[in-house]
Amino acid sequence: MLRYVLTLLLVLMAGLILGQEEDVKPIKKGEKVRAKVEDSDTVILVYLNPVYVTENWSPRKKKRYTKRYLKLIRDVKKAYPYAKLAGDKLKFYDAELKAIEGKKQQRKFLDRVEDELREEYEGDLKKLTITQGIILIKLVDRQTGDTSYELVKSFRGSFSAFFWQQLARLFGHNLKLQYDPMGEDYMIEEVVQLIEAGKV
Repeated sequence: MLRYVLTLLLVLMAGLILGQEEDVKPIKKGEKVRAKVEDSDTVILVYLNPVYVTENWSPRKKKRYTKRYLKLIRDVKKAYPYAKLAGDKLKFYDAELKAIEGKKQQRKFLDRVEDELREEYEGDLKKLTITQGIILIKLVDRQTGDTSYELVKSFRGSFSAFFWQQLARLFGHNLKLQYDPMGEDYMIEEVVQLIEAGKV
């Protein structure tokens, strides 16, 4: 009996000794990972995808939450591309605008850009729901660092910003909404990160 225990102990020790190398070791067929020895223990170095943890709710509450969350995913997926596009276009047009000298030339440039954007996107943006519009306003703030009101004010002036703000208020929107990823908008931020990671 003692001989079997000693043999088993020697086999285990041989396995431990052979496992102390720092080379790349196969884990699965065809997959290799880096390993590192720390205090006579082999640690495998692997980068894992982030894991999102949510609360554990009752089935009824979970069903209601899931339905709401899936609707939010749908709404953010609809609004996010437009917000991303707004951020990209803003950088491009801002650089173009700075290169133009004279207020009159800048005004002509802005009028032309506005006409182009209306022609290309107005139909699609009119199809957004009120919730998707609110999410879009917040995501524009996320992408650009400025609220929609501030953007209109900087490009079109205070009167235009005031006019569009009042019009937006009639339809349940607020161009002055700010994006708060750590507070009120944490779920939107979670969905955006999932979209950017290609998970949704």
